[in-house]
Amino acid sequence: MRPLAEIRDRPGDDARAGTLRRGDLDAFGRVLDAIGGGSVLVTGVGDGREEVSIGLAATAAARGVRTALVECDLEDPRLAARLGIAERPGLHEYLRRQAEAPEILQPLALAGPATQRATEPLVCVVAGERAANGAEPIASDEYRHAAARLRDAYQLVVLLGPPLAEEAAALPQAAAWADCVLACVGPSLASGRAGRRVTRALRALPAGRTEVIVCS
Repeated sequence: MRPLAEIRDRPGDDARAGTLRRGDLDAFGRVLDAIGGGSVLVTGVGDGREEVSIGLAATAAARGVRTALVECDLEDPRLAARLGIAERPGLHEYLRRQAEAPEILQPLALAGPATQRATEPLVCVVAGERAANGAEPIASDEYRHAAARLRDAYQLVVLLGPPLAEEAAALPQAAAWADCVLACVGPSLASGRAGRRVTRALRALPAGRTEVIVCS
């Protein structure tokens, strides 16, 4: 599978999440142009899926697209700490009917020179309380209902999904409600035998379209 794009790490990670530079807008913008709107789930091997999820969602919002960023890796919540927003209530509490939809929607104001077209904040939904078995709540009717409501309310929904690994039982469940799946991998996993394994793993997911992004 030919990679859709290559995303380079920020040197020293010197910019806070939600801050976009012109180079970020260009790189993530090309990915958005390729995948269009709807619902996209970001998975992968390593930490690239987090950076790509945030970058895609922030870039779309900066373009004036009504966007939601949703963390559906309930076994390893990281988004709240990365963005500096409340850890709960989140998706897990909503799926357990311990929180209503308005309680879990957190706005994130974008910053940086590439955000002039943003008309409203990026809306974020963090995972909430850690789940011992993330596949169970993600396989529920409540998650299906939440995914449908998000698709109706937003032009783009970016799902920060579980990692691309055999033991990540929640990944196929989360991918079932996505129009496209992006797998973020390092350069060593983008070609050759390792690349073919990644391609096979992606093709096993219940999604209409799968793509690879190289994070270097």
